[in-house]
Amino acid sequence: MRELEARWHDAVRVLGGAHGPGDLAERYAEPHRGYHNAEHVLAVVRDVNALAVDHTARERAVLTLAALAHDVIYDGVPGEDERRSAEWARERLTGLPEADAVAELVLATADHASDDPLTCLLLDADLAVLGSDPATYERYRTAVRAEYAHVPDDAWRVGRAGVLHALARRDPLYVTPHARARWEVRAKANLAGELSSLGDPP
Repeated sequence: MRELEARWHDAVRVLGGAHGPGDLAERYAEPHRGYHNAEHVLAVVRDVNALAVDHTARERAVLTLAALAHDVIYDGVPGEDERRSAEWARERLTGLPEADAVAELVLATADHASDDPLTCLLLDADLAVLGSDPATYERYRTAVRAEYAHVPDDAWRVGRAGVLHALARRDPLYVTPHARARWEVRAKANLAGELSSLGDPP
């Protein structure tokens, strides 16, 4: 949790502010989070900074703050979670010129579609786990299922297969060249493997 706050403070300082992270760490420690927790958000921070290595320090700071805030509100309500997370970020960064830019990046994670190059970096980093090694992908799959433990198995298989098919149909899955080079092949294999395990091969 200290890394969450340190990353926040460092990014805010780059932008010339001194805005604290508020309840950032507490939010990501909520017990109902199986996957959308501090481990996930810090992975997104690291991945988006790796993808943005050629961008300015201010752009990387904006991306870092958006990555930190993008799942800060997580109640399992798609669209509403992202809207509330964007508002959380805007409120925490009041008076900072980049506050709206951070909030807009967070909002873009709702439908994972954008023509903006900076936004695409965040969206690709958010999906980096799909291209992870088999053991990491299995932990991700198990953690996501745990967040939906209240959903019966049959309904879960149908809903999860729908999500996976939508991702698998994206060609390419990752928008930015660096992300495609790093994760595309493994991600497609992981998606196909999970779909097969659900009895719904691609």
